[in-house]
Amino acid sequence: MLFISGGEIVLVMMLALLFFGSKAIPDIAKTLGKGMREFKKATNEIKREFEDNTGDFKREINDIRSTVKSETKKISQDIDQVSSKMKEEANKLNKEVEHISAEAERTTTQLEKEVEDASTKVEKKTANLEQEINEVASNAPLEAEDEAKNQKL
Repeated sequence: MLFISGGEIVLVMMLALLFFGSKAIPDIAKTLGKGMREFKKATNEIKREFEDNTGDFKREINDIRSTVKSETKKISQDIDQVSSKMKEEANKLNKEVEHISAEAERTTTQLEKEVEDASTKVEKKTANLEQEINEVASNAPLEAEDEAKNQKL
């Protein structure tokens, strides 16, 4: 108890007996008890008044807190809904892009085959025409000789 030892307490009690006498000490203790009771009563009253006055603030703060929580929850739910809709739309678009890409790839492959086939046909026709031109060119001098012979005759 606040740096007071047992011997010091006994000394203080003896001094109190000497100064006030044995009859006055119970009255002093009674008065100190009443004072302590009044002090405790005043302290409790101040606490009660403080709680009464701040109770309204606490209720308002709790109301605001609950309103903020409910609004935050609503906003969060709205964001989740929009997010899920966007994900669905993104998945749909992704599937469409994949489908179009696959279709374009098939079409490109088919066009490449057709171009390759057409190129092969053109090469064959070109080779045939070159061969015919070569045959005509090689036969032309013979025909010219035959014609010259026919004219002489």
